[in-house]
Amino acid sequence: METHVPLTAALPETLVLAREAGAPAADTGDTAWLLAATALVLLMTPGLALFYGGMVRTKSVLNMLMMSFVSIALVTVVWLTAGYSLAFGDDAAAGLIGGLDHLGMAGLGPDSVQGSVPTVLFATFQLTFAIITAALISGAIADRAKFGAWVVFVPVWALLVYVPVTHWVWGPGGWILDSLGALDFAGGLPVEITSGASGLALCLVLGPRLGFKKDAMRPHNLPMVVLGAGLLWFGWFGFNAGSALGANGLAAAAFLNTLAAGCTGLLGWLFVEQKRDGHPTTLGAASGAVAGLVAITPSCGSVSLLGALVVGLAAGVVCSYAVGWKFRLNYDDSLDVVGVHLVGGVIGTLLIGLFAERAMTGHAAGLFYGGGLAQLGKQLVAVAAVAVHAFAVTYCLGRLIDKLWGFRASEEEERTGLDLTVHAETAYDHGVLGHGAPVSSSAPASTQKAPTRKVDTPA
Repeated sequence: METHVPLTAALPETLVLAREAGAPAADTGDTAWLLAATALVLLMTPGLALFYGGMVRTKSVLNMLMMSFVSIALVTVVWLTAGYSLAFGDDAAAGLIGGLDHLGMAGLGPDSVQGSVPTVLFATFQLTFAIITAALISGAIADRAKFGAWVVFVPVWALLVYVPVTHWVWGPGGWILDSLGALDFAGGLPVEITSGASGLALCLVLGPRLGFKKDAMRPHNLPMVVLGAGLLWFGWFGFNAGSALGANGLAAAAFLNTLAAGCTGLLGWLFVEQKRDGHPTTLGAASGAVAGLVAITPSCGSVSLLGALVVGLAAGVVCSYAVGWKFRLNYDDSLDVVGVHLVGGVIGTLLIGLFAERAMTGHAAGLFYGGGLAQLGKQLVAVAAVAVHAFAVTYCLGRLIDKLWGFRASEEEERTGLDLTVHAETAYDHGVLGHGAPVSSSAPASTQKAPTRKVDTPA
């Protein structure tokens, strides 16, 4: 005779008791989507490593990859021990920081639910955001930072900059969310603006690369850059649509807006290159797509498809000019973290104040949809507060690390290349390496001379 086993027999006892008590249960469809979205966002960091790795010279490729990959490990440890609790725990200080109730992920058992998904899954999804935000900063100081100093910087920065800003924007009782009422659907403030402002601060701490504004420093591997950009674009659907925290219409709208803005960002950047330089470039296409994706991140859940197209186009055009500001203002943002992520994040966050629709937000509307200037003012205050906090704390932290251990690699290490001097490895057995490296018939491939990087050619 066939025996039917109750479904609850396969569940942990805590879940059985919770269901019998009528506690909320996670929705399986929403959970499945967020599991997939979490994996997509985690993939973005290896994608970023390839994107950045292709943009540097061959003598520092592995170092660039390592700065992204080590960020995964460092931020994960920080997030699981204290970061999640301080970001998403109940407010403990007037909207500025969360409490310590979930240190070490305490209290996040299998029966704990956040909305319609398991809380532990929500915490993991948010962890992937923290990881890529830290990794983004590395592009601003490529080719010249000590790896050991970076390992010290990342966990401290995550606790002092990323975690508080995340609580302000998304945490229970956060002042930007609850008191100010500014909107940020998927991370324009805690991800894009914090990484961009922090990158600018570290640029100033470390100073320019050897040969800045004298030597052109072209990407050594454009196919790698495009592959990295493609992986970033792919992962960005999890980043933005996953922020709906459910398999629903809002996720679908954010998904489409993400695709649309990436496309118009790409086209806008190419249009500027064609008009200004006479030729559209592969690097420009990849950079334009990323700029559009950056800008739509905060607004993908607030604007219609038309708004998304405008947001992406604006970012593609403005960011294509912004990457050249470093030559006029004399800060060496190696891989244009400031020009793309800070500027793009500001554009996307502010344009919410113009294009937000009540059909998307449920309450707030921008200037062009009958909401007046109120929402734009809120967005402006949020942008200023986050940018100032990220820049000031990062600058002080960078100076402290530089004073205690030194943040910048030596001149010899920079000229030879960080791959060989720091990691005792080279990316290529047969190839040419970066400008300024010693060249001899007996020298390893990692110490020979490479093409320069076009994006760093002064305008």
